[in-house]
Amino acid sequence: MTVYYPNGQPFKNSFTSVGKASDSGVVYGHRGMTLEEDLNVSNRYYIETDQAVIYKKPTPIQIVHVDYPKRSAAKITEAYFRKASTTDYNGIYRGRYIDFEAKETTHAHYIPLKNFHAHQVEHMKRIKRHGGIGFIIVKFTQTAEIFLLDSDYLANYWVASMKGGRKSMPKQLFMDHGHLIPQNYLPRIDYLRVVNKVYF
Repeated sequence: MTVYYPNGQPFKNSFTSVGKASDSGVVYGHRGMTLEEDLNVSNRYYIETDQAVIYKKPTPIQIVHVDYPKRSAAKITEAYFRKASTTDYNGIYRGRYIDFEAKETTHAHYIPLKNFHAHQVEHMKRIKRHGGIGFIIVKFTQTAEIFLLDSDYLANYWVASMKGGRKSMPKQLFMDHGHLIPQNYLPRIDYLRVVNKVYF
């Protein structure tokens, strides 16, 4: 299926297929999905234990073309994102609105700013201006470390990059100003423990 961005450019999935080996021979099974899946499981746990109500935002898609290879089956072959998405997750916790973006990086010492988008940065700035809680969760896949970092740091690096500054956020930034998130069985990624420490 071909999916297009609102500007008409085709969506290219940057993740390697499940179980497919890269040119280097490394197998990236579920690469790019692990963090999302773990966050989804964690959020279900938070809801079921009545701690918070936080969901992954659905991305609205406009279906353009559908094939009917069988009378009982339909296959979407072309679609467009209706609009640019904002961030990955939002909800409410202890009476406060929460909004955050989750990313993974295979780089050992940094995450490229190109992993984020201008409208996402602006969205999180608006959330903070209106009293909400905004942050990013980043997993450094080589070490499996997951950090929570306030979105203000992303905004500052983004602005600096527009003025010729570096095009990535160093891992040291996360170590100095971010917070390592505990990983357990349930919740798998206990980011609310960090939210309690940082924002309450």
